Amino acid sequence: MALNITAIQRVFKHGNIELADPSSSLSPDDVLGFYSNTYPELTTSNVIGPKIEGSRAVYEFKTVVGTKG
Repeated sequence: MALNITAIQRVFKHGNIELADPSSSLSPDDVLGFYSNTYPELTTSNVIGPKIEGSRAVYEFKTVVGTKG
């Protein structure tokens, strides 16, 4: 039996918006910094994940401002 190697695509979610991976050489925190230029609310967010969904690794940006505990 031959093994098939499949690359996992990284996807980043901000609310209901799916954001493409700008560069596979960037860490998830660097991608958060990259998109914070477009979405200023990401400056107070954390990276959650990855959650594997099929052949995709999904990272979620969660805002920490306004939450208790």
